[in-house]
Formats: sequence, C-alpha cells, structure tokens
Amino acid sequence: MKIAVIGIGQSLRGDDGAGLEAVRQWRENYPETASRSEVRVEANELPGLALIDLIHENDAVILVDAVRSSSKAGTIHRIGPEELSAFTSDSQSAHGWGAAETIQLARQLNPALKNYPIKLIGIEVKQTTIGSGLSKEVRSAIPLACRAIQTEIEKFL
Repeated sequence: MKIAVIGIGQSLRGDDGAGLEAVRQWRENYPETASRSEVRVEANELPGLALIDLIHENDAVILVDAVRSSSKAGTIHRIGPEELSAFTSDSQSAHGWGAAETIQLARQLNPALKNYPIKLIGIEVKQTTIGSGLSKEVRSAIPLACRAIQTEIEKFL
C-alpha cells in the first residue's frame, strides 16, 4: 500500500502555512514512520487541481491543510470523504479553492473515488496575513495535528 502525506498551504501567509508546518514536524517527530517505503511525504504550496493527480498516484492519502470555519483557532478537524461536502460551502481552505473542493471535484469526475481512503486533517486558522508567521493558537495545535497524522497512517498501515 502506498500512502501519501501531503502538507498544503502558503508558508508566507500566516496560519495558511499550518499544513506545511504540521507535516514538517510530523516527519521530524515520527521518523520511523515517515521513512517507511510505503509512505510518501510531500509539501505543496499551491497544488490546486494537480492534487487530483497526487491522489491517484497513491492507495491512500492524508492531506494536511489550513481551514476556516466557525471553530476556534487551532481546532484540529479530521474530515473523511463522506464529510467533505459539509466543508466546502461556507467553510473552506484558507487559500480559496482548497483540498476539500478539489477532492469533491475528483469524486464527481470519477465516482470510483467515492470510497477512496482520504483523510483531510484541517487546522483551524486565526489569520492569514501575508508575511506573518503562525499564530500562537495554531502553533500550539501543531503537535495535535502531528499525532492526528500518525494515527491516520497507523490505521492505513
């Protein structure tokens, strides 16, 4: 089984870089898992629709991205394919057309993806100001996101 862990975000837009930072720290904190031959780790600043190709290249995918909803900053969301439709209307990726929207489009284009093993670990943002770093709330949530990544990988392995 090939499992991809993909951090998504814009590192120069404050909390939008949370997915990138979470995957970076997960790789440092769980090197045994991150270095397994079945695990592919990527960071992507703006995958857009290219995310569809990344999904198809693997047997399971864990996406880590900044999200914006009505939840408190730093909240960790674990969203499966069956829950994505609830995450694409009023709430979305902090950088517009995001992972949830792309996965929904991929599922519309290829109905076989309906039960494809994808998990979106979303980190609730506080601010996405250009040139700023992660907020205190999001930085504090990164270890929780790392544990969520590890838990999801263990389920797939």
